[in-house]
Amino acid sequence: MEYETIIGLEVHVHLKTNSKMFCGCSAEYENTPPNTHVCQVCLGMPGVLPVINKQAVEYTVMTALALNCSISEYTKFDRKNYSYPDLMKGYQISQFDKPIGKDGSMIIVADGKERRAGINRVHLEEDVAKLMHRATMAETYTLVDVNRSGIPMMEIVGEPDLRSPEEARQYLMKLRSILQYLGVSTANMEEGAFRCDANISIRPVGSTEYLTKVEVKNMNSFRAVFRALEYEAVRQRKAVETGERIVQETRGWVEEKSQTVSQRSKEYAHDYRYFPEPDLPPMVLDKKWVADMKTNLPELPEARLDRFVGQYGLPAYDAGLLTAAKSLAEYFEKLVKTGAAKTARDAGNWLLGPASALMNMHNMDINDFTARIDVDKMAGLLRLESKSVISTATAKAVLEEMFNSGKTADEIVKEKGLGQISDSAAIEEQVEAIIKANPQAVADFRAGKETAIKFLVGQVMKATRGRANPQLVNDLVKKKLTGV
Repeated sequence: MEYETIIGLEVHVHLKTNSKMFCGCSAEYENTPPNTHVCQVCLGMPGVLPVINKQAVEYTVMTALALNCSISEYTKFDRKNYSYPDLMKGYQISQFDKPIGKDGSMIIVADGKERRAGINRVHLEEDVAKLMHRATMAETYTLVDVNRSGIPMMEIVGEPDLRSPEEARQYLMKLRSILQYLGVSTANMEEGAFRCDANISIRPVGSTEYLTKVEVKNMNSFRAVFRALEYEAVRQRKAVETGERIVQETRGWVEEKSQTVSQRSKEYAHDYRYFPEPDLPPMVLDKKWVADMKTNLPELPEARLDRFVGQYGLPAYDAGLLTAAKSLAEYFEKLVKTGAAKTARDAGNWLLGPASALMNMHNMDINDFTARIDVDKMAGLLRLESKSVISTATAKAVLEEMFNSGKTADEIVKEKGLGQISDSAAIEEQVEAIIKANPQAVADFRAGKETAIKFLVGQVMKATRGRANPQLVNDLVKKKLTGV
């Protein structure tokens, strides 16, 4: 029997606010001494009262609007009751039946197909403390860092509309891009600011009934999400085909073993005993305030992609790559405005080609790259190449040297004498020497093999260490061989 995969994603996002969700403590918890950004509220002391962070509410409304959600005019906070060492109060302030946003959608493209992925809800809550497990020769123990407790956290619950691990990956990549364009979160998975849990099940093709679903956690990269869901889809198919019962449970992705492992059973729904938070008043979101916010949303990835195609004449594929990350799109536009490249497409090719190769090689993103080669430095390199001061091949080598040394293109070209040779007499001398040294290539050309010219041009470029003007070399080689 043929089965299809059913995937729904739940994404938790740390919002980029200065203070926590319900108190004035700093929301900075990374690289800070444990338990230093705490107060009576985030420690869960008796008798304290929470106060709503307005900026967090605005960021959640912005995100819900960008995801085509309807915004609740009336919304409230609720207590989600459960007991765990990282939950200081014994309950989490979240939202239950009246989320800020609901019934949204996002269009993704994966596996060569376009799909509408529904967004069930977008709601706001507080994060919990961080547990740090320790083990020594003598004992095993757990420490609690409360710095993270109370960080504003937005949850985006997707509908089970995704049909493959690749669709899940594209969904997350697009969602992260939207969040970064909005400026509401760093959306950094490695730092825990963008966390994903996945519900996955299978069903016979054509059926509307889901088989038992499994929740998968501990995925801290897009690659991990893809691999975990790929593994789980295969595991569930094998289980069904061999008559094994699929258990409703939570499973964790183990990167080192490339597999999911059982963590705990979820045979019965946890009763969180939700009830309205008595210490916080309900919120009424003014329609005009929401409408104004929608009007003033920044340019989002899809709109910028369309603009790049129309304004700069870029292929849609290239525009999609350049607009996937807001910082890369901004770098590209600043580079184009310098006028250093011959065309906007040339600037894009440099960023998607040699620059991206360097970033991939060193496991960096555009922000790390900018710290080494800012727009002005990159423009300096492109200006030399577009004016034929250096060849394209030399420019690529100079870019790598710029990346490693921090020097400008002008400095490197001057120090190493890399300026392009455009003197016809000097190049002609090299051309004659190469033709004389390669009689077989000359014979091949006269026998009708046009590729022989490319070989001879390549030999001249090699002899001049890539400094000769390639067009001039090509013209001189043809002239010497044909006499025209």
